[in-house]
Amino acid sequence: MAEIDYTKRKFAYYPTNAIVYSKCIDGKWSPLTVTDNFNLDLHCFAGIFHYAPSCFEGLKAYEGVDGKVRLFRPDENAMRMQNSARYLDMPAPSTELFVEACIRCVQANWEFIPSYQTGASLYLRPILIGINPQLGINSAKDVMFAVMSSGVGTYSGAKSLVPGTAVISRNYDRAATYGSGGYKLGANYAQSLHAYNIAHGLGYRELLFLDTATHTHIEEFGSSNFFAIKDNTYITPDSSSVLPSITNKSLRTVAEEYGLKVERRKVYVEELSTFEEVNSCGTAVVITPICSIDDKETLEGDKILHTYKIGSPDQCGPISEKLYNRIVGIQKGLEEDTYHWTLFVDKK
Repeated sequence: MAEIDYTKRKFAYYPTNAIVYSKCIDGKWSPLTVTDNFNLDLHCFAGIFHYAPSCFEGLKAYEGVDGKVRLFRPDENAMRMQNSARYLDMPAPSTELFVEACIRCVQANWEFIPSYQTGASLYLRPILIGINPQLGINSAKDVMFAVMSSGVGTYSGAKSLVPGTAVISRNYDRAATYGSGGYKLGANYAQSLHAYNIAHGLGYRELLFLDTATHTHIEEFGSSNFFAIKDNTYITPDSSSVLPSITNKSLRTVAEEYGLKVERRKVYVEELSTFEEVNSCGTAVVITPICSIDDKETLEGDKILHTYKIGSPDQCGPISEKLYNRIVGIQKGLEEDTYHWTLFVDKK
């Protein structure tokens, strides 16, 4: 295999060796299968094509400074997929099956794990889709669970911790107040694509969604959670419409370790002017600092109601950087994993 320069890669699809899958038919899960066939053979009436019974996850395998390969909190991803499937009323893999599929996928694609020096990682994408033929509007009774991978760089292609800009979405919503926003469903992301494309076309790196009921408080960014730092306090929205980010959960734990107060509460738009640091956080990048947020009358329009400037446009805030370094340190073996968050994977 030709040598790959992972330092030039973005967060995108790149070919690997194999995928791993299992099917649940009539309530019984099949043994895991590893295959080099990346094309799924599905009936044209499979529910996934019509009513979107689909959820997914995202996690990474890292080569550490010690040469060992680690997964970061895969059990949390398993539980989140189970919650999503429960909301869709369809079968879900057990935590044991989920984690084993991730391990098998890493082992099958071992030569695509980027070296520690590149700063890149092997991204895993577990999916769960409804596959039984149906015409009526019903939950899927048969499902396919699969794990695939791609050797990736950072999400935006930018270097880690480089601040970016964001814009508030006032005329597009991500998820309804009593809807599915708290679950990692493919449909949630499909709904946000049009607004995201507009924001990216205007040069913004991130899109910040508000609550749908009042449009007065912050929910989350289009691809990740929101958190802010103020007066030695870690502040993040508390809403059933926000996806429970495993990265955010981990950052909150580390924030408390460093003596910060942690607040999960309603975060009003006007508070942006008081924050010392603002970030998006998620699996793909851990933290992306946000240095400027435009509040526009409409996303497509020219009228900017207010521009919030936060911190430096050139560097990440000091507290956020400290939190970032702790998480990445654990993921890559630079710091002791006192929380037992990482799972070592051996080459098969």
